[in-house]
Amino acid sequence: MMARAHRSPSGGIAGPLEEGLAQAGELWMAAPAAGGVMTPRDIRRDDREVGMKAQVLNRYDDDLSAPSWVDFEDVPDPKITTPTDVIVRLGGAGVCRTDLHIIEGVWRPNMDPTGKGLLPLIMGHENAGWVEEVGSAVTGLHKGDPVIVHPKITEGSLLVHRRGHDMHGPGRFPGLDSSGGGYAEAMVTSVRNIVMLPKTLAPKDAAPYADAGLTAYRVVKKAVRELLPGQFCVVIGVGGLGHIGIQCLKAMSAAEIIVVARSDQSLKLARESGADHLVKADGSEFDTVMSLTKGEGAEAVIDFVGEKGTTSLGLKMTRPLGNYYIVGYGENINIPAVDLIITEKSIIPSLVGTWAELAELMALADRGLVRLVTQEYSLKDANNALKDLNAGKVNGRAVLIA
Repeated sequence: MMARAHRSPSGGIAGPLEEGLAQAGELWMAAPAAGGVMTPRDIRRDDREVGMKAQVLNRYDDDLSAPSWVDFEDVPDPKITTPTDVIVRLGGAGVCRTDLHIIEGVWRPNMDPTGKGLLPLIMGHENAGWVEEVGSAVTGLHKGDPVIVHPKITEGSLLVHRRGHDMHGPGRFPGLDSSGGGYAEAMVTSVRNIVMLPKTLAPKDAAPYADAGLTAYRVVKKAVRELLPGQFCVVIGVGGLGHIGIQCLKAMSAAEIIVVARSDQSLKLARESGADHLVKADGSEFDTVMSLTKGEGAEAVIDFVGEKGTTSLGLKMTRPLGNYYIVGYGENINIPAVDLIITEKSIIPSLVGTWAELAELMALADRGLVRLVTQEYSLKDANNALKDLNAGKVNGRAVLIA
């Protein structure tokens, strides 16, 4: 039987620098290697003065042209500072296109308007691993429990939180608006963010569910409330989110799934994920989709790209009274108000899902109805993963392994 996680009392108030470092996804004592034999890595981790390794973003790169973007550094270990804290030893951290947007400064007007308040930053908001240490108020978690981490940390007592809408209430989003993300050997989160992993899933295979999977599941959950058998749903983009979205649609709806993607590799992944129709984005995609939908357009269009013309394309593919769901971002949506009024099309945005939806997604995954396609990289090779993602070379989702 696994020993109970070590408990730490609530800590005092740290200064800004200490607090930033404490949130930066730091370490603890690692469990011994299989068989109970301490490895050199375990011994190094046991020395709390050494700290842990992390990939740190120290500067923005507006045009993504620098030879490298993050620096492999020693940073302090994470610490329990509140009774509800949980330290997670990371088994996998997903690499998201949002991380590229952070690097190029897309989020700077919102998260770092002066350019001096956010960096250095440990990115990574798709995280899974094993419980390592818990605060004094945490019950039901044991050292070594495999878990996945909902990305936004909130205090939890406000009405918006109690209704389950943590993404729309005050809080922190480590790896995005504050340091302490998963591009590291460990991180600290809240017990409210912890979802137990089913025995069928290893952390490295599950980490991207925390954002890519959860975001895809949430938008599909919205869409299937309206979709009926015999109707059509168009999915634009088959990357880390798209291939999960297709599988969720297949598991939760009888509508026909039309997938639009640019590369043969993406279309192959779409077919393996359960798409009914494959459409190459080669300039003829609108006509092809209209032909498949008998000239009417689709009842639902889910746009996981949201840039390079897909917003206007997606709205054109949406039939009157249909719903256009926007998940990806990068360009503005431009449509005359009169067109929306005449067609009664709805534009529905979708963000990251709730804690409950992450638990629901884990149930789908446990049953084998959803399966992540991942490409593994060592933590020290994070720049390679980011470069491959930017170049469109990642099949499914890139995952960093510490």
